[in-house]
Amino acid sequence: MKVLAPALASLATFTLCNANVVAIPRHSSAETYAVDALAAPLAAIKRGLPNSPSGGYSPASVPCPANRPTIRNADSLSANETAWLELRRNATVDPMISWLSRMNISGFDASTYINGIRNNATALPNIGLAVSGGGYRALMNGAGFLAAADNRTSNATNTGQIGGLLQASTYVAGLSGGGWLVGSIYTNNFSSVEDLRDGSKGSDVWHFSNNILEGPDGDGIQLLSTADYWTTLANEVSSKEDAGFNTSITDYWGRALSFQLVNATDGGPAYTFSSIALQENFASGSIPMPFLVSDSRAPYTTIVSLNSTVFEFSPFELGSWDPTTYAFAPLQYIGSNFSAGVVPSDEECIEGFDQAGFVMGTSSTLFNEVLIELNASSVPTVVQNVLNSILSDIGFDNNDIAQYQPNPFYHFNNATNRNANSTELTLVDGGEDGQNIPLYPLIQPIRQVDVIFAVDSSADTDNHWPNGTSLVATYQRSLNATVENGTAFPSIPDQNTFVNLGLNNHPTFFGCNTSNLTGPAPLIVYIPNAPYITQSNVSTYDLEYIDTQRNLIIQNGYEVATLANATLDSQWPTCMACAVLSRSFEKTGTTVPTACQQCFDRYCWNGTVDSSTPGSYEPTFKVGEISGAGNVRVGTLVSVAAVIVAMLLV
Repeated sequence: MKVLAPALASLATFTLCNANVVAIPRHSSAETYAVDALAAPLAAIKRGLPNSPSGGYSPASVPCPANRPTIRNADSLSANETAWLELRRNATVDPMISWLSRMNISGFDASTYINGIRNNATALPNIGLAVSGGGYRALMNGAGFLAAADNRTSNATNTGQIGGLLQASTYVAGLSGGGWLVGSIYTNNFSSVEDLRDGSKGSDVWHFSNNILEGPDGDGIQLLSTADYWTTLANEVSSKEDAGFNTSITDYWGRALSFQLVNATDGGPAYTFSSIALQENFASGSIPMPFLVSDSRAPYTTIVSLNSTVFEFSPFELGSWDPTTYAFAPLQYIGSNFSAGVVPSDEECIEGFDQAGFVMGTSSTLFNEVLIELNASSVPTVVQNVLNSILSDIGFDNNDIAQYQPNPFYHFNNATNRNANSTELTLVDGGEDGQNIPLYPLIQPIRQVDVIFAVDSSADTDNHWPNGTSLVATYQRSLNATVENGTAFPSIPDQNTFVNLGLNNHPTFFGCNTSNLTGPAPLIVYIPNAPYITQSNVSTYDLEYIDTQRNLIIQNGYEVATLANATLDSQWPTCMACAVLSRSFEKTGTTVPTACQQCFDRYCWNGTVDSSTPGSYEPTFKVGEISGAGNVRVGTLVSVAAVIVAMLLV
């Protein structure tokens, strides 16, 4: 009966899509060059651009370009994004035709329809994906969704699958743990989830069994013990201090994240977020634009309210559409000494401040609490000693923020800018205002996004499941004239209704009836985390996962995205396609296909409310629990039962 073992083994074999590329920092040491060169033949993941002028973590001065960088008002898209959009929107057409055709809307010719509007950017569906925060839970559950949406994933273009949605999308946003996912994919040159998950010999990328507080095993390309790991982090952050920049615990957190998320020696200290814009696949418009989201918080305060200023990071810019700041800075130069929107003529520019791990850490400063509370933990004494020294140097009063000093928006938009008179811009976890799904960049009217797939891995309930709190927060913020900036958002019921009606247990569409909206707003396809094959409601503060658990949670996220490979609803792929086309149908005056109308009847929230206090929310498995399944293959069409049988027979 062990004859089935080879078949199960084949389930754990994955297609590696990306070629190998060696990327050498601008001022690499011979040792770094040698280690990267040695690892490269084994690497399954292409890497980004280590373009910090210092060759390491520290920012450094460079001559300003002839067109000196300036701060701009948020009254338009940047020239860079506008030019990029012309490329990207054209690049989505063929993948969209392929995806919509495979989604099989009965009685509707997707190819003819899209080809008929391919030169009409307003009518062409504009798709955004948003992956919530929630630590490793959010990274893994969100990874399952993106794997399902990626046509590079094994079997993801077969019947019942949704692979290709990612290739048809214009934007992808992440926040906190979702930001780690998005940041890791893009700093590794838009690698697939499969490649990041499986990694390669000598790589510590996505090895979550190595606790982030203890560092890599020491047998890979990192070659670090726990003591050396923290010494390395401390030395790198000290180099930033020595260059004249303030640091916070977020610098250490971001560096630690990079060891797990960036496939390069020591987590790629010279890699910047703005370098994504220089990668050929992004510059050509071949892949979507990534965003990370963060909130502003005044120094030495602890409260982040719903009307706090929200900031977005793109490869091009850092800034806010809110009427408060209402400005954007070129990300590549945010360490420069801007004043009233310009860098003084007698000063050089600064590059390298937007180090990739620091940006990812900025969007997830909630985890600074983990580092701050280490005295109560069981991590090695060396870690506690190093961090106690760090916290003593930084000061405990202001250590849970990311410090952006100098403030790029100093003396800019003085009448409304809350930070106009501060030399420091302090940013925190993008979910601290309650908006744990990074919808902010995608609902800005100027971007004209038609549909957002909102993947929610929030821990809103006692058992770490979502209950719609993030959507409620974004809806409430859209009603606040002080900060809403003309954004409209679909009506969202209260959290009790989410639980009582099961809206937090299966996909739901919000905003189907545009006549009820106060202005143009995208259709929201809400996809909450739920148990399909494993309990994916792990704690936000769990920092260690063996590969089996990691793989199961990613696979569970895949099942969430596909409704168990469309076995729970054979029409689910069709309904996703109808959601994508909904706004386009209205703009072109196209009669909604009967199949789509049936989808909307089934998945659109119909306005029913039940605000009574629900009992404890403890969802049951939608498919059947798998435990200890090892390397479950993302995207497999083999049934859960077959996997279990095969396991028993091995």
